[in-house]
Amino acid sequence: MLSLPCPAGAEELKAYNVTGDAILESLTGAPGDATRGRKLIVERTTTCILCHSGPFPEERFQGDLAPNFSGAGSRWSVGQLRLRLVDASRLNPETIMPSYYRVDGLDRVAQSWRGKPILSAEQIEDIVAYLATLRD
Repeated sequence: MLSLPCPAGAEELKAYNVTGDAILESLTGAPGDATRGRKLIVERTTTCILCHSGPFPEERFQGDLAPNFSGAGSRWSVGQLRLRLVDASRLNPETIMPSYYRVDGLDRVAQSWRGKPILSAEQIEDIVAYLATLRD
């Protein structure tokens, strides 16, 4: 189990267990909201579609550096999706994907983001819930 202290003003990171290539349990203890998850993905503040593309016809510019989100729910389990969002570097140390729910051991972090996760536990669960709906 990983449990991390957080600096003042930052969300306290929830403890989680990595089992193989997945985090099996929800970070919040509840499933996320897929509608909110889709909205988070297409917002430029999360940066998802800067690298990924998917079933977002309203978004003119989508990335092509990373896997297309179409079919993500068929390719990966909920737990596998969760670990990829929390800390993709556990699966691929050379990845350019940010660790969205990790604050320790990171080198290139802007001063304003140091000690803070990019996404909250609830946001992680919302995005996981949406990606899990994307089936072939």
